[in-house]
Amino acid sequence: MIEAKRADVHAALSEPHRLAIVDALALEDLSPGELSEHTGQPSNLLAHHLGVMEAAGILRRRRSDGDGRRSYLTLAWDNPVVAATAVTGRVPAGARVVFVCSANSARSQIAASLLAREGVVDVASAGTHPAAAIHPLALAELRAHGLEPVGPAPASAAEVLTTSDIVVAVCDHAFEGLGRDRVNLHWSLPDPAQGGADDFRNAFNDLTPRIGRLADALSHG
Repeated sequence: MIEAKRADVHAALSEPHRLAIVDALALEDLSPGELSEHTGQPSNLLAHHLGVMEAAGILRRRRSDGDGRRSYLTLAWDNPVVAATAVTGRVPAGARVVFVCSANSARSQIAASLLAREGVVDVASAGTHPAAAIHPLALAELRAHGLEPVGPAPASAAEVLTTSDIVVAVCDHAFEGLGRDRVNLHWSLPDPAQGGADDFRNAFNDLTPRIGRLADALSHG
């Protein structure tokens, strides 16, 4: 059974249009419309390839937490064949990486701390509607891994962002609120503040490999 699933993945990835989709998703999550723009594939052809890739477990589709009519696609990075196939990806030039979510109390705080540990670029975080304080479970998860926030409290994106920043939106609300003209990379991640400690652990685990790939791309940029 395992061998058959691996064969399905290899077969699905043996088509150039699908490899172009993998490359487009190397550093961020994209909607089908954005993928069409990135790859130059018409919507009907793209829909066919996405169906094959989803069936093979190469990518996953997630409904937006903001505009529920939208969906975003991400690669199944836990599949070693997919991870080995994807290119490193290119990051836009910028003096600093700023992670943005809505409250700046959890996802963006964790992401900023993880990238700051890599030491490859200046890092900050902000929120489109910042909370009064960093979520205590976010602090607990960071400290469980020997990390601290890069700032003492949530900050406003309107006050933090500059034109020279690389902006990474780690939630759908922030991405859809700021827009593609302002956001360089988008990661569609659920809000752990809607749950408990396990959700914060999952957020940390989801962010860790993404940060590793981003740091690698920044180092080779």
